[in-house]
Formats: sequence, C-alpha cells, structure tokens
Amino acid sequence: MIDWIDILSWGFLTLGGTFCVVGGIGLLRMPDFFTRLHAASIIETLGAGLLILGMLLQAGLSLVSVKLLFILLLIFFSSPTATHALARAAKIKGVSHFSKKAKNN
Repeated sequence: MIDWIDILSWGFLTLGGTFCVVGGIGLLRMPDFFTRLHAASIIETLGAGLLILGMLLQAGLSLVSVKLLFILLLIFFSSPTATHALARAAKIKGVSHFSKKAKNN
C-alpha cells in the first residue's frame, strides 16, 4: 500500500514540476504582458498545487499535512484573485493587448 502512495506522490511532484518548468519557459517566450500573466498564473495555481498535493501524500496524516492543506487553500484562493487584480490594473493603465510584432504585421 505504501508503494502506491509513493508512486502517486512522485507522479504529482513530477507533474507539478513539469508545469512549473513549462510555465517558466512560457514567461520567457510569451510576447506581451497578458499572455505572460496567464503563464504565471498557471505556474502558481496548477504547478504549485500539484507539488503541494505530492508533498501532502508524502507527509501522511500529521500536523505537516494540515499546514500543507492551509497553504494549498491560500494559493488556490489568492493566486487567481491576484492575477485578476494585476490584469485589471494593466487594463485600466492602458497596457496593450498585442505585442509590437503583432502591431507591425
């Protein structure tokens, strides 16, 4: 039984790490602010969520797992809210939706 928990945990950790790496590459490759903001929100919500879920399975039933659940809930509720606030502030400030390359074509 413990072997399955370890395999599932490492699966979540690997998947979460993959999302973080792909999101980090997306931050470098995306052309404008709003698409970079989208990549950053995926990193924090999905990547960090899967990493914490993998750590939660490794921790078992303990005080550490309760703390990890609180961190997971904090990320789950605050990350989309912060991303929305940043996008709204950028829209109010007049940040363009398109990159300079897209405007020239």
